[in-house]
Amino acid sequence: MTQDETIDAIMQVMERAFDPYWREAWNRRQVTDSFALPSTHALLIDAQGNIAHHPAETIGFVLSRIVLDEEELLLVAIAPEYRGKQLGKRLIEHSASAARDRGATRLFLEMRANNPADRVYRAAGFERIGMRKDYYRTADGEKLDAITFGRNLTN
Repeated sequence: MTQDETIDAIMQVMERAFDPYWREAWNRRQVTDSFALPSTHALLIDAQGNIAHHPAETIGFVLSRIVLDEEELLLVAIAPEYRGKQLGKRLIEHSASAARDRGATRLFLEMRANNPADRVYRAAGFERIGMRKDYYRTADGEKLDAITFGRNLTN
């Protein structure tokens, strides 16, 4: 898949996966700009939980960034109609394996405190390691804490 096709696939899933109220989605420019850094990686999956090789197959993605031996999951999404089928956990496992291959020993992510994906991350081996008070703001101005999670990749 070309970079443009990868970005198209990410944007198609993101438009369906992120409710605008939470203000979590990135716009196309932000996604495109993230690829200007060689440390940014995207992983796309299909409805069977395998690596997607065509934009039309893509139902989920991870956008991540590696710095030294730590990789951060910047965006994680599964299209709503595919949730509850263990695909989020499969996506994270694929991402953890790819991060390990790039030399990462730890994986991190940050999310809003009331995000129901919390259960998916915990099931995938993440543990809560920190909090940022009032870090996020909803569309109507409500303040939400950010929760930081980490996972060792060396076990």
